[in-house]
Amino acid sequence: MTMVSEVKPGLKNLVARDSWRRHDGDMDMDCMGLDCWWQNSPSMTTTEEKGSRSIVGDGPASPKYSDRLSPAINNYLSEASRQEPHRTPENYLWQRVNSQLGSPSQPYSLREALAQAQSSRIGTSAQALRESLHPILRQKLELWEENLCAAVSLQVLEITEKFSTNAAAHGIATDYGKLDCITSIFTSFFSRNQPLTFWKALFPVFNNIFNSHGSTLMSRENDRFLKQIAFHLLRLAVYRNDNIRRRAVVGLQILVRSSFCYFMQTTRLRVMLTITLSELMSDVQVTHMKPDGNLEESGEAWRLRKSLEEMADEQKSPSLLRECSLPEAALVSISENAVGSQWSWPEVKHLVDSLILALDASLEHALLAPVMNINRYAAAESFYKLAVAFAPVPDLHIMWLLHLCDAHQEMQSWAEAAQCAVAVAGVVMQALVSRNDGVWSKEHVAALRKICPMVNSEITSEASAAEVEGYGASKLTVDSAVKYLQLANKLFSQAELYHFCASILELVIQVYKSRRAYGQLAKCHTMLTGIYESILEQESSPIPFTDATYYRVGFYGEKFGKLDKKEYVYREPRDVRLGDIMEKLSHIYESRMDGNHRLHIIQDSRQVKGDELQPGVCYLQITAVDPVMEDEDLGSRRERIFSLSTGSVRARVFDRFLFDTPFTKNGKTQGGLEDQWKRRTVLQTEGSFPALVNRLLVKKSESMEFSPVENAIGMIETRTAALRNELEEPRSSEGDQLPRLQSLQRILQGSVAVQVNSGVLSVCTAFLSGEPATRLRSQELQQLIAALLEFMAVCKRAIRVHFRLIGEEDQEFHTQLVNGFQSLTAELSHYIPAILSEL
Repeated sequence: MTMVSEVKPGLKNLVARDSWRRHDGDMDMDCMGLDCWWQNSPSMTTTEEKGSRSIVGDGPASPKYSDRLSPAINNYLSEASRQEPHRTPENYLWQRVNSQLGSPSQPYSLREALAQAQSSRIGTSAQALRESLHPILRQKLELWEENLCAAVSLQVLEITEKFSTNAAAHGIATDYGKLDCITSIFTSFFSRNQPLTFWKALFPVFNNIFNSHGSTLMSRENDRFLKQIAFHLLRLAVYRNDNIRRRAVVGLQILVRSSFCYFMQTTRLRVMLTITLSELMSDVQVTHMKPDGNLEESGEAWRLRKSLEEMADEQKSPSLLRECSLPEAALVSISENAVGSQWSWPEVKHLVDSLILALDASLEHALLAPVMNINRYAAAESFYKLAVAFAPVPDLHIMWLLHLCDAHQEMQSWAEAAQCAVAVAGVVMQALVSRNDGVWSKEHVAALRKICPMVNSEITSEASAAEVEGYGASKLTVDSAVKYLQLANKLFSQAELYHFCASILELVIQVYKSRRAYGQLAKCHTMLTGIYESILEQESSPIPFTDATYYRVGFYGEKFGKLDKKEYVYREPRDVRLGDIMEKLSHIYESRMDGNHRLHIIQDSRQVKGDELQPGVCYLQITAVDPVMEDEDLGSRRERIFSLSTGSVRARVFDRFLFDTPFTKNGKTQGGLEDQWKRRTVLQTEGSFPALVNRLLVKKSESMEFSPVENAIGMIETRTAALRNELEEPRSSEGDQLPRLQSLQRILQGSVAVQVNSGVLSVCTAFLSGEPATRLRSQELQQLIAALLEFMAVCKRAIRVHFRLIGEEDQEFHTQLVNGFQSLTAELSHYIPAILSEL
């Protein structure tokens, strides 16, 4: 057997399969891409052809390179070229040969066919020569070449290990630098398909080389190598063949062990694995179509998740190591150059959870693809989950945040889009502060976090860990942060949340001050002037400013999937009414119903009981809710009509919401004043609005009940507070301290005019006369009388102020107010005689 020196590419690449195949064939019987050591190598001919010209073309005969191989490999190649081995598990390569090869009708041997083709000079290229062969002989030729390539790969692996051992022991004089000679070989091994026998031989060598040269292989100079190896290990972790898949798990554990030994933590490896997982997701088909036309998780995604879980499974680890011919202590062994063994299963679990979070986010995004244009809420949440999952890598984190920002702008959700821009600016600012090369400090990042809680207030060095080839914090600059801050300012202006604009511009001004960019400073201060004027206008408006409406939405029904029995608070534009959001959500979820399910909307706010729900019906309960001010007394009996009018517009970050539900003890919703109870429900959300998404999950719900008399007292206290607010709230424009006359007139007319004062009188009739009065406790009776007296006292004071403000044209209206007040006082004196002396 001899070697011929010149072989054209067509024959050398007979079985090249450099790209990873999508299907999941049995890898035990799949001889994959073994041209990696066949390229730039001589082709093998038979003994009879020794010294003759090449099977492809003319050329000088080569030396007997095969003599340099070990005897075992020499014998293996010789046998492979001369006979068809028995079909045993070890001779898996030959199992692919068609059974017709052993039939009596088989053509003459491959050796004879090649010799005849050479002698007759059939074809001028390897491809032409191949096509001249009988199909059965072509298959046998391919199989023979695969055996040859597998043998050469195993031989190269053996040589690589010997080189590594001698280099580590300084037994050879070589300047191996980054170990390019080893890293390039391993990259080629992993990037091409290989048979199972090769993978069985590879991982013990892989482990030994990382033990000997871990400090060099794990260094930043070898980032490209590590990134490629991490990618290919994750790729192997998807294979259907468990033997290969489990070896990939052990390979990942070896990388984790090396990260512990040389970096004392896994932050950098987590970044690298997150990057490679993101790249792998573009190749993996994470979903497939079910018979009913819906999408579901594919086997590839399921196997990848299973591999990642096994990677962090402390109980299965010893058996995996034994299966890969590694000692059980391989993960905690310490090499001579290692800093120390810091293996921590909890930290490995944290690493794996981070990768599974990214996998699940990618899967959910793929599953939502068919309905993404219909259900914009779910689409926005999908982008948000991707942004969170890939947060360890600033480039990927920013990419998904910007996708989310675009999605919100399409929905005209300006506040949510602005939050995305703030989050991007926060990522950049954190990186700059951690590197101490920006104009901002930790205090500026903390200020940004008050606007967007997603911005991490803790400055860490993880940004530097994300410096991987093609990705990294080096692209995060002050100018990019300013760009996104300006975008956030523009979007918050569209949402009319001017206080946020003022805070953001202060951060931009800090940059221009450091650069002495006076022209830009002038523009910023001009913008600030307009912003503060808008804030002043909002605060001085007689109509309380509302930037949004909020609705609680409950999901009940198995067809909702993960949403079943969950409640969310939705933030909608301020012009969206209850009927609008009912119509919008009905359109979204009716498309998910089938012949066995229908959608029903619960239009009241009562508590939903499971035994009242019908099978086959999916329920949506939609209720308008009010945001709760930070310092608001939730136990107050007052109605919330004017609850936000007394609050400053500076407080526009809400994470608590409430709604009141009337009920009676006899089960009816409405009743007389003496029977009407009220249930106040307070909801706590995960996070605060405005958020990066349009809806937030309700994580806590509490209820309190008010008795009928407490309801009555609350109604009177609400009217009293509204009047007092008009008397005490000054007009801010032009230094005018006069109360708001028009608003005062409206409230006075609703309080003391004869035709509308039945509200107060009906309270007296219900609770201060006859049998109902005997049911009141002494404390309740005193509180009710005190509330009525205070209400009448504030009305009297308001009428006096009204008289000082009006002109001739309002004299008649004022007279009506006075008459109404006197009439109301006379009526109340029948129930509270002391009211005459008090007023």
